[in-house]
Amino acid sequence: MEKQEKIKKPKWLKVKLPTGQAYKAVRGITKSHDLHTICESGNCPNMGECWGAGTATFMILGNICTRSCGFCNVMTGRPLAVDVLEPKKVARSVQLMQVKHAVITSVDRDDLKDGGASIWVETINEIRKENPNTTMETLIPDFKGRLKDIQPIIDVAPEVVSHNMETVRRLTKKVRIQAKYDRSMDTLRFLHEGGIKTKSGIMLGLGETEEEVIETMHDLRAVGVSIMTIGQYLQPSKKHLPVVEFITPEQFDKYKEIGLSLGFQHVESSPLVRSSYHAEKHIH
Repeated sequence: MEKQEKIKKPKWLKVKLPTGQAYKAVRGITKSHDLHTICESGNCPNMGECWGAGTATFMILGNICTRSCGFCNVMTGRPLAVDVLEPKKVARSVQLMQVKHAVITSVDRDDLKDGGASIWVETINEIRKENPNTTMETLIPDFKGRLKDIQPIIDVAPEVVSHNMETVRRLTKKVRIQAKYDRSMDTLRFLHEGGIKTKSGIMLGLGETEEEVIETMHDLRAVGVSIMTIGQYLQPSKKHLPVVEFITPEQFDKYKEIGLSLGFQHVESSPLVRSSYHAEKHIH
């Protein structure tokens, strides 16, 4: 079998190390209080900018996922027991870091009857209780399409609820092995019909075509999604899916123009965009 040649990373994907007083202050707090953010663990290229804007992303329900997506660097396996004190810990972290806009995400917990929905609700309530002026975006899983587990999140009404498609229809089974394209679209539709401002994101460079990206945009608008993020997929390790193509900044600009013409209120589209990039701007 012929070995696939690794594509060289282009110059536009090189980033400067995060700097600035706000970044240094938050970094000091996370270190001294042993706090966990996806920003740091994922080596996000936008960490300095987001922290400077008062935005940080926290992951709940542990750090072991029950799914094994081909793009994701989170550990897969049998998760540990749910930490019932986690909602209070996250709320305290938001307070210590003086976060103005908190993005909350989680691993998939298909091992739990409610997929972790009860912890999601408690976390949102605790953050509000301890940080009444902090706004929130919740980046939720699909809960296997169980509407009864999505409804409680609608009921506590975070400012934005996000659920990422990650890729186009044709590549979904390969990229998000246990997920389903239509199930994710139905999740977003249900959230929108419940009066929630919804958001979704995809990665490029996995072998999708321009037509497929535009088709995904149309599908997202059809289910009421108003915010979209588009970024470049980067291979976390040799075990993960390879990068098929590095998309040019010009092509990302083109997708942004198309998205805005379709009626999205916000489209973040560039090689280094990640799901929570400029999240604080998406609530208005």
